[in-house]
Amino acid sequence: MTEPPRVLNSGQPAAVNGGGGTITLVEASTFCLSDQLGDIHSGTSQGLFYRDARVISRWELRLDGLAAEQLTVLTPEAFKARFIMRKQPRQGIADSTVLVVRKRMIGQGLKEAIIVQNLGHEDTAITVTLFADADFADLFAVKEGRKHLGSAEAQSVDGELHLIDHTDPGRGLTISATGDPVMLPGTVTWQVVVPAHGQWKTEILAQPVVAHRRVQMAFGDDEDSPISRLKAWRATATDLTATDARLTQVLQRTESDLGALRIDGRGDGSPAYVAAGAPWFMTLFGRDSLLTSWMALPLDSALAVGTLRQLAKLQGTKVEPITEEEPGRIMHEMRHGPAGGQVLGGEVYYGSIDSTPLFVMLLAECWRWGADESAIRELLPAADAALAWIDEYGDADGDGFVEYRRKTDRGLTNQGWKDSFDAINDASGHLAEPSIALSEVQGYAYAARLARAELADHFGDTETAVRLRGQAEDLKTRFDEAFWVAKNGWYAIALDGHKHQVDALTSNAAQCLWSGIVADERAAELIEKLADASMDSGFGLRTLAATMGAYNPMSYHNGSVWPHDTAIAVAGLQRYRHIPGASELAERLTTGLLDAAAEFGGRLPELFCGFGRGEFRSPIPYPTSCSPQAWASAAPLLLVRSFLGLTPCVPNRRLTVTPRLPRRWGKLALTDMRLGPATVTLHAEGSEIHVHGLPDDWQLVTE
Repeated sequence: MTEPPRVLNSGQPAAVNGGGGTITLVEASTFCLSDQLGDIHSGTSQGLFYRDARVISRWELRLDGLAAEQLTVLTPEAFKARFIMRKQPRQGIADSTVLVVRKRMIGQGLKEAIIVQNLGHEDTAITVTLFADADFADLFAVKEGRKHLGSAEAQSVDGELHLIDHTDPGRGLTISATGDPVMLPGTVTWQVVVPAHGQWKTEILAQPVVAHRRVQMAFGDDEDSPISRLKAWRATATDLTATDARLTQVLQRTESDLGALRIDGRGDGSPAYVAAGAPWFMTLFGRDSLLTSWMALPLDSALAVGTLRQLAKLQGTKVEPITEEEPGRIMHEMRHGPAGGQVLGGEVYYGSIDSTPLFVMLLAECWRWGADESAIRELLPAADAALAWIDEYGDADGDGFVEYRRKTDRGLTNQGWKDSFDAINDASGHLAEPSIALSEVQGYAYAARLARAELADHFGDTETAVRLRGQAEDLKTRFDEAFWVAKNGWYAIALDGHKHQVDALTSNAAQCLWSGIVADERAAELIEKLADASMDSGFGLRTLAATMGAYNPMSYHNGSVWPHDTAIAVAGLQRYRHIPGASELAERLTTGLLDAAAEFGGRLPELFCGFGRGEFRSPIPYPTSCSPQAWASAAPLLLVRSFLGLTPCVPNRRLTVTPRLPRRWGKLALTDMRLGPATVTLHAEGSEIHVHGLPDDWQLVTE
């Protein structure tokens, strides 16, 4: 039994507690949270999770009844780790002579090798015990820190340990191991003698069971193993390197993490798409997957097409208040766990205000990057249904702006990317009352109409193109009139249910630059406000200015720094780089964000605290931040693209590259970047660019 679910995502995730620093491994729909010894402790948020259920809730290694002592942890890829430890020394002896290594890899389950190495001059006898259990808790219950009273029935049969969910006998976990262990309910035990200067090794498999069938796991060199699939993906992805070692480290981590966050059909022919991130969002998310795919286009454009296809399959077709489904609406998130239906009202929840326009924007961007024309044609009806949703359901009161109000008390209170309950507030800190029209969402609707108009031009539908461009220009004019806070010199974050400006200075205004809805005459004043120390933390752009009433640098959305948000702001600033101050602020924000990445070992987290660089020399982690998280992992790619001025248009056989790279980056190379039928290599430094492999009938624009 589990406590009743709270309102969907109404609070921040519970801290991943127990055992000190958390090690997160992720591969497609599987992820593992453990302490730095590799142990998973009962009663914490740790565990091995498969398809939104915790299939291991306890996994503790003991040597002669004691935990090992940590030496270090190595995580060469997002889906594997080596926990290097030593056996605790005997009483009265200063040092241990027994080295212990746990080599862990996750796929659609877990594989672990335990290696005990005797560095001493005498043989040593050791009892090696693995305590194992499962509670099959739903991901939402663990994420929210709710108590889960479920348990597993443990059976030892034919040398295997079977853990079976009491509430669903078709769900379970099977544990097998080499080395002839004694299998008892809750424990796997080996009595071993390790010779002097020798070693002992066992391999353990933890295999999920769904609907009474074992999930087929693949490790090693198998075609479907995490290693093989990552190698295959890397063989088709662009190689990005720089003479700046810091930037190269970040880009390499980006490639590894995005490769591990990819989810594909694994044999059923479904297209690959990207999950939102670990630990709590290893599933398809509309907004997150769309923005990540956009950012990742220079690395792998096929990922964006797969994401669009997957979202189109789930596009709304009917009105359903509990799930907030509406015809043409693009979903918010999908879940498969035991309690997913209780929380979402079904496996799919649609409460997102921005996924739908982002879908249309990404479709046109895929066309520019050379997606097969048949795929674009296939997805055009979904794009038109999305635009129809924007006009009818997205603008329920007919005022021309896209707004949201949740349909029931189970839905998300806020349905933009800042979706915590207190994220939308005015300059004094008062919460906005629904219906709420977010500033950046109007920019997305503007860009979506222009995107679809461009596609209409290409396919000879001039009437549609003219109509959509007219709607976009009208929206741009009315947006400026309604959202510009003249006395302050910035755009309001939103209009509330009374059409009053919610006048706080936020990073949402910077995202308006990215969509292009900002008029040039406003941009200079807005950029000046964004450049103020109240917004620029020194490690990235704050979500809320430090001068606002609700500012809290330790909050989720009211003063923290989100890397993807800063990267979108940089892309927007570079779009307006003809405006004084835009390029300078873009470079300053980028330098700060990459400095933060270096402090986090090359991997940008979902968010971190918004304290100023003058207060603390290093960025302060946010306690429940996801890492790796898809759009944070992809953010460096958008930074690179923005400073390259990289804008292809494959159907028109044109490549625009106008680099203005930071001096610190040195030389930047994008090798074997695929643009439709062409494969090109770019070498850039400062404002110099060299392009190799561009077909003779293409136009290269460098100014």
